[in-house]
Amino acid sequence: MVSDIEDSLPDEEPIEAYCVICRMKVEMEHPVPVWTRRGAPGTRGECPICGTTIFRMGRTDAHLRLVKPEQQRVAGKTSAALGRPGKPRFAVYVNYSQPDAGFASHLAEGLIRVGVPTWADPDVTLEDSPHWASGVPPALLDCSHMVVILSPSALEAERVERGWRFFRQHRKPVLLAQIQPCDIPDGLRRQPRFDFAANYKAAFRELVQALAM
Repeated sequence: MVSDIEDSLPDEEPIEAYCVICRMKVEMEHPVPVWTRRGAPGTRGECPICGTTIFRMGRTDAHLRLVKPEQQRVAGKTSAALGRPGKPRFAVYVNYSQPDAGFASHLAEGLIRVGVPTWADPDVTLEDSPHWASGVPPALLDCSHMVVILSPSALEAERVERGWRFFRQHRKPVLLAQIQPCDIPDGLRRQPRFDFAANYKAAFRELVQALAM
């Protein structure tokens, strides 16, 4: 398996793609094999003239050296299903650090039981796959709301911070489920916060109400 996204395709296999800036086909520089959100293979690279990102669909030999990332699931359905007509009005991404996995799983199951489509990564010890065409895991793109499990360990997890910063940059709601005392990052100070350590049932009820707004 190729672990570094910068691994390029062999020089003897040049790939041409259309550059919308230069308005012409060019030979791609720094080609990287990727998959789209729906699991289709493609190659992402740079235009040798203007440096903009270019893309071409199709499988190459380089894809054979990689493990295709699995489509993530939200409430038992692939995240791509959220883009279809009749999709849920909201779906929640539970963002947490490994030490808080037990609480995150319990919270996600509770949300699903009350009818809230929810995604909680089953293995946060793994880094997000760099081989998505967008560079972002589908669940982060598809979910409309994020619940950050707030604890000291979460504040030290770069993966957790990347997740909530992505949501904030895209102006999607971020809510905080605090389970331990800790300082609130500046970027989250104004986000709704629910104290699950004090009263789980009350905090859960308030969280669900806030998600439904």
